[in-house]
Amino acid sequence: MGSQASMLLRNEELEAIKKETGFSHSQIARLYKRFTTLDKEENGTLSREDFQRIPELAINPLGDRIISAFIPDGEDQVNFRGFIRILAHFRPIDAKSKDGNGSEPLNSRINKLRFAFQLYDLDKDDKISRSELLQVLHMMVGVNIPDEQLGVIADRTIQEADQDGDGAISFTEFVKVLEKVQIEQKMSIQFLD
Repeated sequence: MGSQASMLLRNEELEAIKKETGFSHSQIARLYKRFTTLDKEENGTLSREDFQRIPELAINPLGDRIISAFIPDGEDQVNFRGFIRILAHFRPIDAKSKDGNGSEPLNSRINKLRFAFQLYDLDKDDKISRSELLQVLHMMVGVNIPDEQLGVIADRTIQEADQDGDGAISFTEFVKVLEKVQIEQKMSIQFLD
């Protein structure tokens, strides 16, 4: 069995990925090349360690959370299809309102917000608790802000966002809080053609 990483994408795979993600053929080819460059073991998957070698992720305070978003629950690696599906969330939104399957595209506003929400929802219970918010805030600012001040920020954020009084932020509440934020631009990366 040959190395999957050295194998070129088949036309039907390429078309399916294009339809699912909205990336062009040349963007997929470029991302595939980057994927195979990162795949140091040449086994057709990326491990957490492969991601940690990316300098931008290594210095990002949320790098571990971002890496976790790429790797499916219960897994320790991701294949190219999973890799490119996550990257599709960061494509700029275009005039097309539905993806090739008739559903909400991966780069839609709601899917970008869902992706961001999952970075905060550490225990994956569909709520952001005070504790989770504090952990993420601590990751982002480190020792630059005292814990007491971070606690005040977390409390105020929960108080402002929590509409049902359960002491946590649901996805619906998260969306409501961010309704005036231009998430489409803030969570978009220009992918070269």
